[in-house]
Parts: sequence; structure tokens; C-alpha cells
Amino acid sequence: MIEVLFGESEAGAMKVAKNTIITGKVDGPTAVWTVGKKRPPERENCGWIEGTAQEVICLGFLLDIGNIREDVSSSYRKQLICSMYAQEQQGNDQRMDEALMQQCDYSAQMERLRAYLVDGETIRVWYSDAPYSRCGFYHLCASFQQYQNEMRVVKLPEYRVRADHSIVFYNSWGEVSAEEFAGFLDGEKILSRNEIRMYATTWNNLQQDNSPLRAVVNGKVTGVPEDFYDFLIWKRITPKPVKEARLIGDILGNEQLGVGDWWYAKRIEYHIQTGKIKVVEDSENHYARTICQA
Repeated sequence: MIEVLFGESEAGAMKVAKNTIITGKVDGPTAVWTVGKKRPPERENCGWIEGTAQEVICLGFLLDIGNIREDVSSSYRKQLICSMYAQEQQGNDQRMDEALMQQCDYSAQMERLRAYLVDGETIRVWYSDAPYSRCGFYHLCASFQQYQNEMRVVKLPEYRVRADHSIVFYNSWGEVSAEEFAGFLDGEKILSRNEIRMYATTWNNLQQDNSPLRAVVNGKVTGVPEDFYDFLIWKRITPKPVKEARLIGDILGNEQLGVGDWWYAKRIEYHIQTGKIKVVEDSENHYARTICQA
């Protein structure tokens, strides 16, 4: 089973969930290493996913932002991803920039997935209502709809009720620990060919619209202007100086919309350049600088 996810954090956790590791050794006349899964924590909905880490594909293209008429393997998409992840650090160290550019190239992951499909493998897609994940899922359906492989999906629920009656809310698979993935397999379903075509059409419509940003509005992915989330910045920034990291942290803690810190950092930098936000105390690390409303 090939697992497909749309973010580095969640893909990393899935690799741990599927990885076969050495768990210890049995002493005797001949020492024998035992190989298998670590025992998961003794709590509900915990376990491991069958398989190995090599069966995990990460398509972290961040397709909720930018021009989606450009091919995902284009230099435009790679540079866009790098600019989001690197922010101000990019350009300070050429070797670091080159390594980051290589890390942000997910086209090799697409080719790995294509090879698995040609070999007839079943794929299981883990997606959520976070905009980057929904867009990645729609793009996946459009890119590989010509293949007849079975496609299974596990959509992250809005929340789960635990045995102690506590409620845990989720925004993305990046919030789920490795040993918890198996507990969501009861929500797995097989997509029909008509469903795959429907999601592919949704992606084609989003490409035609090609807004600078895509958001989930009333449960539907729709194109929106680049300043769509800016009101969240203006709700919290005041003439009183505050650390940029604190401001972004407050937004993320209170407005869980599946949007990364890097997007708010990008918009804050834009408003600094236009004079609407003032830098009170600068820093090489933009997250560490002190800012306020101009």
C-alpha cells in the first residue's frame, strides 16, 4: 500500500508509522536481533501501519498558493515553495539555498508515484480540509485519473471523542502523531471512478480561475485574493510593539484555518514594505523582530 500525503511533517510521521525497526536483542548462545515494529503506547486508537517508510510519498507542492497553471515540476513552483519555507534566510548561504531548492523539488516524488501506479500498486491518500491538502488531493486526482489503480482515501475528521469523553480537534494531518495514524483507518474508503473524475474536474476549474490564493470557504475550496487572510493580522496588531513570532503564534492559536506561519510572515513583510506595519526593533531572523501598526 502506497501512502500519499501533502505535507512534510505528516509524511515524516507516516514514515515512522510504517517503518520497520530493530526493537532489541535476545541474549543466548547466539545473540539474535529481533526486527519489527516498536510497541505503540498503551492508549486507544494507537498502532502502526503495515509496510515500510519507502512506501510513503510526499507531494508538498503547496497548491493553495500561487499560479497553478504552471506545472508542479516547474522552477516557478520550486522557487515559490522555497520562498515560503526559507523566508528571510534564503540568499544568506548559497549552499543552504541549493540544498533547500533540492528539498523543495517534489517532482521526483511524482515520478515515484507514477512508477508505483504503473506497477499496479494501490494508493491510499491521507487528506484534510486544510487548503494545501484539499488542493493537493484534487491535483492528484486530475494528474492520475487515467490510471485504473484502486485509490483509497482517509479524510481527517474535524474531531474525535476519546474514551474519557474529551474531544480532540484537528486541522491537518501534521497534528497527528505517528502511532495515531492507524486509529483513523476505520474512516478509509475506496473512491469510485466517478468520484475521481469529479475531483479532477474541481481541480481543472480551480486552474481556470487561477486566483493567487485558494481557501476553504463554507466547506468548498475557492479562489480568493492574496489579502484574504490579512484581516487576521489587523485584528491583533496594534500601535503597541510585539514580537512578530508572538503575533503569528496568536493568529495560529486562535484561527486554525490550515494556513502556515510562513504565509502570515509573507503578508507581514508585504505590509512592512508598503508602510502599514513598522519595524520597531529589527533582527536578521524576521520572526524575532519587534513590529507594530504604523
